[in-house]
Amino acid sequence: MATNSEISANPAPASAPVSLSKEEILRYSRHLIMPEVGMEGQLKLKQAKVLCIGTGGLGAPLGLYLAAAGVGRIGLVDFDTVDSTNLQRQILFGTKDVGRPKIAAASDRLRDLNPDIQIDTFETHLSSENALDILERYDIIVDGTDNFPTRYLVNDASVLLGKPNVYGSIFRFEGQVTVFGYPDGPCYRCLYPEPPPPGLVPSCAEGGVLGVLPGIVGSIQAAETLKLIIGAGEPLVGRLLLFDALAMRFRELKLRKNPDCPLCGTHPTITKLIDYVEFCGIRGEEAPAPQTSVPEITPRDLKARLDRGDDLYILDVREPHEYQICNLGGHLIPLGDLSKRVSELDSSREIVAHCRSGKRSAEAVEFLQRAGFRKILNLKGGILAWSDDVDPSVPRY
Repeated sequence: MATNSEISANPAPASAPVSLSKEEILRYSRHLIMPEVGMEGQLKLKQAKVLCIGTGGLGAPLGLYLAAAGVGRIGLVDFDTVDSTNLQRQILFGTKDVGRPKIAAASDRLRDLNPDIQIDTFETHLSSENALDILERYDIIVDGTDNFPTRYLVNDASVLLGKPNVYGSIFRFEGQVTVFGYPDGPCYRCLYPEPPPPGLVPSCAEGGVLGVLPGIVGSIQAAETLKLIIGAGEPLVGRLLLFDALAMRFRELKLRKNPDCPLCGTHPTITKLIDYVEFCGIRGEEAPAPQTSVPEITPRDLKARLDRGDDLYILDVREPHEYQICNLGGHLIPLGDLSKRVSELDSSREIVAHCRSGKRSAEAVEFLQRAGFRKILNLKGGILAWSDDVDPSVPRY
């Protein structure tokens, strides 16, 4: 797969003098009249090279504000396509972009916002094989990813290359921002030496996210990036900023560089990139359909049996708010309550368990099998597959 699918312009020669045109002076005038920025700071922005990993929830506001501020060269890494579920929060894209590669839609929008900057696009999955080659071209790395393997990869590559890593993460109503990999500052492994067990932390697709949250967190990442470029203010080095949108409260935790960190400590043992999927386990949106040994039934087969009038007990193990979005008319017992309510089930009846995608219901089937249930099936693909294969009027979410 190509690692650099499009570069909009050739970099200016190193010896070329850097200045602002009359049009640029007008465009950036609100920066220029600030003594903390001025001509010197704006020229630093023009010469800066920033790589944005991801163009989604965090990458959208980040890319917009870096482009608007006049960061001279912006790299974008993404391999996804725009989906209608992205539009609730990923403000780089519009309805007309659904189905387009995110990298193409993002670069078009940023070039329209500021045609004077250079946009490099990398339509690829960032990996241990290409990360060092891509990251070494930029001054600052900004992590807008949503999975643990890529976060560890970005962190390790940034530290090995000596690049600051402006980190952000979001979930439901909460966000985090800090700067890793700064001289004498901590790295991601200092904060999280080990990844969580696979599946413990839901992805945004599984747990949801308030649409405005990535806008807030991504904008803070953009502010930190601009501060690092112009050398103004106090960067979030050694400080983890926590934001709670429900309480509308910011908190700050002090982070210390771990002298025993295997990457950035006194005696590092990690000197090259590793297999991060193996290190973290596959989880979240990157995971393929779970390979389970539980007995399954396809949506079409279930529909045929229901039409025949077979006596089936449809068990919905989703949450009540999901049931309100759409349902198959089954009996709702959330997975977390199943152990306490198992007595409500009749083991003599055949049970078909389902959830959104089939993952939680597979866990429910395994639990019920251990509890002695024998006539139980998992609806393969969950309610999403039912919508695709049987009844498209059932909303997808």
